[in-house]
Amino acid sequence: MLRHRKMSITVLSLFVLFVFTSNLCKAQEYNLNNPESTLTVLGTSSLHDWHIVAEKQSGKIAFNDLEACDISKCSIEVVAESLKSGKSSMDKNTYKALKTDDFKTITFVMAEVKGVESKGNGKFTVKSLGDLTITGVKRRINLDFNVDVISGKISLSGEKKIKMTDFNIDPPKALFGTITTGDDLTIKFSTTFK
Repeated sequence: MLRHRKMSITVLSLFVLFVFTSNLCKAQEYNLNNPESTLTVLGTSSLHDWHIVAEKQSGKIAFNDLEACDISKCSIEVVAESLKSGKSSMDKNTYKALKTDDFKTITFVMAEVKGVESKGNGKFTVKSLGDLTITGVKRRINLDFNVDVISGKISLSGEKKIKMTDFNIDPPKALFGTITTGDDLTIKFSTTFK
């Protein structure tokens, strides 16, 4: 009886160890690599089209199963005042519109994966829902993106159209209101995680 009980405990211990280590092998987390990542916001104005680039971003992505692109979580944070146009007056107007004195970051947190399609060779398309927060206003958005898995590096790329007014942002104006900015923005990203 005692020998049978010891054997049962040993088998149970081995089973728990196997389950624990197999989950460790599958669950993998990666950190955003800022130098290899780009995020560009494109917009229009009554004078000309414009763009700004994020210089400082951070984030994480984790997978339940990397080979199946089973994403368990994904979040990205952009430092609002790291958005640069190359023109100091435009940057000042951008920071004023984004209320950066009160809201230092812009964030996206994935809430749900709606679908994953494998394209072969570590390439996938992902349909997701997530929370985009700008100027303290959180909106649930659809975000579709491509995932490329290459030797320990994860790349996400895609674009999303949004409206400034959806986030309580008044489109900036310049030269006493003679130059007005359009409400529509396009966010393009190519994000690398390692």
